[in-house]
Amino acid sequence: MDTLEKEFGVPLETDEMEVELPVLPVRDTVVFPRMLTPLFVGRDRSVLALEAALVEKSQLVVVTQRDADQEDPQPEDLYSIGTEVVIGRMLRMPDGSTNILAQGHQRVKIIEFTQEQPYLRVRVRRLTEDGEKNLNAQARMRAVLDLFEKCVHLNRNLPDDAYVAAMNIDEPGWLADMIASVIDLDVEQRQQILDTIDPITRLQRLSIILAQELDVLKLESEIQDQVQQEVDKGQREYFLREQMRVIQSELGEMDTQLAEINELREKLSQISLPDEARAKAEKELNRLAIMPPAAPEVGIIRTYLDWIIELPWVNATADNTDIRHVAKVLDNNHFGIPKAKERILEHIAVLQRAGLKMRSPILCFVGPPGTGKTSLGRSIAEALGRKFVRVSLGGIHDEAEIRGHRRTYIGALPGRIIQSMRRAGTINPVFMLDEIDKVGADFRGDPSAALLEALDPEQNNSFSDHYLELPYDLSKVLFITTANVLYTIPSALRDRMEVIEFSGYIEEEKLEIARQFLIPRQIEEHGLEDVSLKIADGAVQGMVREYTYEAGVRNLEREIGQICRKLTRRLAEQKPIPKTITRNALHKYLGPPRFTEQMVEKEDQVGVATGIAYTEAGGDIMPIEVTLMPGKGNLTLTGQLGEVMQESVQAAYSFVRSHAKEYDIKPAQFESCDIHVHVPEGAIPKDGPSAGITMATALISAFSNHKVRRDVAMTGEITLRGKVLPIGGLKEKILAAHRAGITTVIVPTQNQKDLVDVPKKVQRDLNIIFAAKMEDVLKTALIISKKKKSKAEAATAA
Repeated sequence: MDTLEKEFGVPLETDEMEVELPVLPVRDTVVFPRMLTPLFVGRDRSVLALEAALVEKSQLVVVTQRDADQEDPQPEDLYSIGTEVVIGRMLRMPDGSTNILAQGHQRVKIIEFTQEQPYLRVRVRRLTEDGEKNLNAQARMRAVLDLFEKCVHLNRNLPDDAYVAAMNIDEPGWLADMIASVIDLDVEQRQQILDTIDPITRLQRLSIILAQELDVLKLESEIQDQVQQEVDKGQREYFLREQMRVIQSELGEMDTQLAEINELREKLSQISLPDEARAKAEKELNRLAIMPPAAPEVGIIRTYLDWIIELPWVNATADNTDIRHVAKVLDNNHFGIPKAKERILEHIAVLQRAGLKMRSPILCFVGPPGTGKTSLGRSIAEALGRKFVRVSLGGIHDEAEIRGHRRTYIGALPGRIIQSMRRAGTINPVFMLDEIDKVGADFRGDPSAALLEALDPEQNNSFSDHYLELPYDLSKVLFITTANVLYTIPSALRDRMEVIEFSGYIEEEKLEIARQFLIPRQIEEHGLEDVSLKIADGAVQGMVREYTYEAGVRNLEREIGQICRKLTRRLAEQKPIPKTITRNALHKYLGPPRFTEQMVEKEDQVGVATGIAYTEAGGDIMPIEVTLMPGKGNLTLTGQLGEVMQESVQAAYSFVRSHAKEYDIKPAQFESCDIHVHVPEGAIPKDGPSAGITMATALISAFSNHKVRRDVAMTGEITLRGKVLPIGGLKEKILAAHRAGITTVIVPTQNQKDLVDVPKKVQRDLNIIFAAKMEDVLKTALIISKKKKSKAEAATAA
């Protein structure tokens, strides 16, 4: 048995079985023996091969391409098994292509390519197959015919004549080829059948393919049956409902939809609505009444009518205008924040006199986290006797979150403002818009622009929501917004709001808040009321200074809660607990201190001046160090200084150079010394102009070798001419200096008016010096030593 016999497992005839013939490559089709197949010939090489076969009066070898996109196939692009065909009818088309009808004759195996140009020629070996019809072959043929009959029955694309033709074929190989040529197979599957020479093996492979195809056809048939059943069911239900409606109408009974419509009509008649809203609701209700129950718009209209009915249009709660009562509620719930409380009491006073003539204010509480902005809004609602609703705006990017979606969208709803008004149930709630400074904007719109209408007293009496498409009155709502910073709020929106600043709590205020609110609340939440637990003021002070670093009191409450948890656990373990928590015991419950507070320097030094900074936790002292080194006049700045602070150092340095003679500094020293300015705690970014006079003082001290008083702290912006300009955060800065043990504080003269916010006790403890120019600062800060060689001259001499 030769190689082909080993490959295909059948005996092959070798006498005159090898011939040389032209090759016709085809795409997306496979020609089977004994099958009549139309072929379109359009490529130049294919046309030449066809003409050569006609001239030679020979057969043609049809071989399928492996890649149908290959325009000029090479020998390696063709399958090795093809079909020898006889050319029948041939028609030339107007576009230059040729249409032939090819009759498959026999399978052939390509041995070699004898010619590649101008067309392909090959030497092939004709492959014969065993056509003996034994019992195995008959069983395979019956199984294939049975499967093919079922496929023809389920597949509308297969004619019944195909099964009749298959029944009349008595050769197993022919039957497999015929069925493979008519069923829907891809090119790879057809070529696999063509490559299989043994008829029995070919029938077996075809059985597997037919079984898979039959499973797909059965599933398709089931899906079509289900769809048809659903359509028939819907039509049947429609006719039955129509008949039921007519019968109920004759009997005087009502269907479910009619009962719902009557219920909606009754609700509409019982509530007070503006004329425009009532007309819109009745129009939609009339549309609903004439719609069939299965119409898709029924649910949309019903939901819309529910929103109109359940929204508060005129219902309002009566305001409690007793100023003493309001003041008492606010004081009981919050300590400090006098400006916000005063503004609410003014609103109550005007409400008493003007009534409905007064417009509701749009307030904006701005301050660090944890200073009581959100909780104050809740207390205001409690004091006024109004409903309280809150919407968090943090992270909102979609304008539809504010104005809602139009009803054309599936699942559309009103915006958050209308939803919150429905929850409130009144038209005059206290409405808190939390975190308004964290509203974002993207391709879906700008939510802050949608808020302009709601927060404008001139426009919010007819607020428009995309879902309602009706004007809604928000003019009686007391809007309160909260923010941590103002610069991220658009200017148009910021202009509509009355800003009330919440400064960070000072240590004394935190101590009082802990005593009045935090400690009692944590003791109650941890079930320690019956043990008479006390937390000493010194312990609270220690927690504020060493375990928290914040402007508010959230972390302070967490630390108090941690102490209570540990004590509760000891009680659960039946261990004794102390009656009073002192400062010395904090490390036992809270661990080592997490923060160290800046304290006053231990001795007067040259080139070191003490400034005061405003921080998120209130304020802190900030030593500024200046050192001189032999060099070429370079200025080095370290300590994570921001651009404004760096410019402040440059201004201070220019002032010192321009006034060098006044402070006994030789101009040559600026060219022979390098200056290094450093602000400690380099991991913390620092910025702002208020350290200008501190920088100038440290520079003059370094160049003149005069020490700076360690008990003096200062703050103020400096100009090139030595003027001291005002700064912000004076209250926090003075309190930080007092807390650090400073005895004298130098502040700009123009900040004298801001001392009204500083506690009287602190003012009595400190010597506050007002400075209008740099000379006033140096008189207090520097210790003038006579006959002392300057540090700069020493560096020059070196």
